[in-house]
Amino acid sequence: MKSIPAVTVSEELASSFARSISSIPTSMQTLCDSLLIDTVGLCIAARHQDYLMATYRASAEDGNCTIMGHSHKVNVASACLVNGTAIHGEDFDDTFEGGPIHAGAVIVPALLAAAEQHQLSGADVLAGISVGSELMCRMCTVAPKKVHLAGFHPTAVFGAIAAAAGVATALRLNESQWVNALGIAGSMASGIIEYLAEGTWTKRMHPGWAAQSGYRAARMAQEGFTGPRTLFEGEHGFFHAFANKDDCDFTKMITGVGQDWMSAEMAFKPFACGTMAHPYIDCALHLIKAGLDITKIERIECETAEGILHRLWEPLHQKQNPPNGYAAKFSIPFAIAVAMVRGDAGLNDYQEQIVHDPKIRAITNKIQYIVDPNNPYPNQFTGHIRVILQDGQVFEHRQGFFRGGRDAPMSIEALEQKYIANCIYGGWDQAQAEKSLKSLRQLRSMPKVDLELLRV
Repeated sequence: MKSIPAVTVSEELASSFARSISSIPTSMQTLCDSLLIDTVGLCIAARHQDYLMATYRASAEDGNCTIMGHSHKVNVASACLVNGTAIHGEDFDDTFEGGPIHAGAVIVPALLAAAEQHQLSGADVLAGISVGSELMCRMCTVAPKKVHLAGFHPTAVFGAIAAAAGVATALRLNESQWVNALGIAGSMASGIIEYLAEGTWTKRMHPGWAAQSGYRAARMAQEGFTGPRTLFEGEHGFFHAFANKDDCDFTKMITGVGQDWMSAEMAFKPFACGTMAHPYIDCALHLIKAGLDITKIERIECETAEGILHRLWEPLHQKQNPPNGYAAKFSIPFAIAVAMVRGDAGLNDYQEQIVHDPKIRAITNKIQYIVDPNNPYPNQFTGHIRVILQDGQVFEHRQGFFRGGRDAPMSIEALEQKYIANCIYGGWDQAQAEKSLKSLRQLRSMPKVDLELLRV
């Protein structure tokens, strides 16, 4: 049996974050604003979708908290679950190069629900979003790719821990309570990736479930419930359970906490699909602009990373012929083909009738992949397409970065344009969208968080 260290990883994190939250840097303030704008807009975009309404009907217990775009106030757990599901539902939310994880869909709903329930200030929300997002990103450094390979969704299992940290920070728990909150959340973490088999809805609910778990863990710790201090490094700890890995190196996870903010480089999506498909979409758009005639394609070859095969390339026949719009979001062949045929991969391009378009299917079934053993995934997301035409002519393009990420970040102005477009997609008019955006810009300075303008 492993010996318990005098100071555990959770305790090191607790003390480091406690020293840092009184002076959160401008970069994290900007990230907080960006996450609020992006996530709330996605809530409005998804507010009438079938999966969202099913979640809402199943959990609309009365309370003090807002479901974005709806008039009925619900309890904390319901707000976390429904808003988190809405944010992640169209796979159009933020990501982290080095994960990938989707922090905003977990951390923001947990913090906004906690703020309404406990009458917290915008400064409290800033602190909670900063700590929760940072811990979630840092967890990605411990066992890269291993959690996915073990069959778990990192956003779901990391998210419960990170949401607990964020809420515990916002509620100003002491360091012992903060450590207990993480330890408790470790037994609440869940979320398997079997949704990939048929494009079912469970991935959509993972962030919301993690958000409500994190909130509950923080509140239990606040009331005196205890959890293991050795959540991370223990013999039966988190990465042993979710990554099938022992003797983990936590150096990158704990070095520079509160000084170097990894999450400040979080990426925001220009396309409504799985993150690693984005550079391939850009390659496809580049080739079309260069004069590629899609009616003359003989075959398409793509270099790719081994680490994404089981989610975005295989089984290849299924990825070439996704059964529905949600399954298509996790198919690189579809992403390439829809970009070539329609010139985009936005919310409208994953509708059911589009997914079954014969013009798109004709291209998807010509796409094959080649594993590049030197691909830098997960530290960098790349794309490559080589198109061979029927006459032997070749069109080829590669992109070594994720547009919207650290090498080509999305500006706050672009995020605001995305927000307005998402609100209009969800049924709001321009005036209502702009009025709510103004409120979001002011949230960090509110003495008590008010989400009234985000309800209907």
